[in-house]
Amino acid sequence: MPYARLGRTALRISRLGLGTLNLGVRTTKDEAFALMDDALDRGINVFDTADQYGWQVHRGFTEELIGEWFARGGERRERVVLGTKVFNPMTDRVNDQGLSARHIIAACENSLRRLRTDWIDLYQMHHVDRAAPWEEVWQAMEVLVQQGKIRYVGSSNFAGWHLAAAQEAARRRHFLGVVSEQCVYNLVTRQVELEVIPAAQAYGIGVLVWSPLHGGLLSGALRKLQEGSAVKTAQGRAMTALETWREAIGRYEKLCERQGLDPSEVALAWLLGRPGVTSVVIGPRTAGQLDGACRALELTLDEELLGGLEELFPPVGNGGPAPEAWAW
Repeated sequence: MPYARLGRTALRISRLGLGTLNLGVRTTKDEAFALMDDALDRGINVFDTADQYGWQVHRGFTEELIGEWFARGGERRERVVLGTKVFNPMTDRVNDQGLSARHIIAACENSLRRLRTDWIDLYQMHHVDRAAPWEEVWQAMEVLVQQGKIRYVGSSNFAGWHLAAAQEAARRRHFLGVVSEQCVYNLVTRQVELEVIPAAQAYGIGVLVWSPLHGGLLSGALRKLQEGSAVKTAQGRAMTALETWREAIGRYEKLCERQGLDPSEVALAWLLGRPGVTSVVIGPRTAGQLDGACRALELTLDEELLGGLEELFPPVGNGGPAPEAWAW
């Protein structure tokens, strides 16, 4: 398993991270535990979750599941770089959401309890809170760092402007600030290339990618639908995007077939080769899906294939960062 430094920090994380959104919801508990063990044995050390995950059962369910897995021992907790998130409503109470100092600190305490751990390696703001001044956010995060309850702070779903504003506010406080940004990025969703990734690179912020297959759209969606084997692909993000991208996806699957490659592995390999990307967060439901993701680490895409991907899934505007993407 290859590793990379997380942004400007000395922390080393695996190029693939284990996303836990499916665990215990689209898998059984035993299957979830087996997947986490398998990922850890393969050298995947980044485990990503959120306080809200598992809402289909109850909010906090996924953190509880991971906590139970940690409790099995075997240095599981010590081997994992654990990331969770704060922002989304956890109850109907008005202050149990957002990025107020009160909610950040209370939510962290609750996550620690559910996860059965003394610390969180990467505490991520799940969304920008336009009502929360950065002075308040950083005051709360500083308290948690000083108490040893979190090691680093990350963001998720931020714009480039938010990264800049957050980091400049942290700099004024002589605080490390944001070390990672977790954003949606894949062949059909390339908007982050305009400003998010350039901002992250400029500030030494690692980029973690979520939804690398766009909810299964890039995993052979048309073939699976035809075979009747589609699960996640037949709903949500993938089905919505298929209305727009059906022709391109059909050509994409044929392109991969001609090269003798799996569409999922091609999509992951493309992301792993993109500038600024530190780690790709995958959400396998089966050991076979985990196998495929690991194979993508060893896959090198030739110039012909890369050119074909650019033609099928062109970047926004002229390509590259802003403002050149839309200007001269």
